[in-house]
Amino acid sequence: MNVCVFCGSAAGARNDYADAAIEMGNLICKTQSSLIYGGGNIGLMGIVADEVMRLGGHVIGVIPDFLLQREVAHKGITQLEVVNSMHDRKRRMADLADAFVAMPGGWGTLDELAEILTWKQLGLIHASVGILNTQGYFNPLIEQMELMVKEGFLQANNLKELKISETPHQLLLQLGVITR
Repeated sequence: MNVCVFCGSAAGARNDYADAAIEMGNLICKTQSSLIYGGGNIGLMGIVADEVMRLGGHVIGVIPDFLLQREVAHKGITQLEVVNSMHDRKRRMADLADAFVAMPGGWGTLDELAEILTWKQLGLIHASVGILNTQGYFNPLIEQMELMVKEGFLQANNLKELKISETPHQLLLQLGVITR
C-alpha cells in the first residue's frame, strides 16, 4: 500500500511531533507499505522519510522544481520525482496514494489536506483520508469541520469518512494500512 503523508517542513515546538513522525515511518515500513510525500529533507517530512529509509523501506518524494532549486530535496530516498508546480505535486501524490495521512504542519499541510478532502467529496479519489491529531494539534480544525456540518456547509457523511486518531498505529488501523 502507498501511504501519502502530508506534514510540516518544520519539526514543530514539541518533541511529540518528531516522535510521531518516527513512529509513522516505522509503521509504514513494518506494513511493507511505501511512503509518498513532498520530497523534502527538512522538518517532519525529513524525519518520516529518514525513518522509512533507515529501516530499508521504499520512499517516493514528489517535489516542485523551484523547491529543488532551494536545495531542500531529500537526496537519500528511493525515488525523487521533480514536477513543475505545487498543483502538479499534489496531483502526482494523489495518483500514487492508496491512503492519506495529515500530520501537524503549516499552510502547505492545510492546503494539501483541504484539497484531498475536496477531491474525495467530489469523487475524484476514493482513498481513505486521516488526521494524526498529535497532542490535539488539529482540535480547532476538527471543531471548525463540525461547525461546517452544523451550519449546513458540509454533509455529515463527508466528515464521518475522515479518520482521526491521536496515535499513528490507531490511525493506520482505521485507514486499513494495518490489518491486525
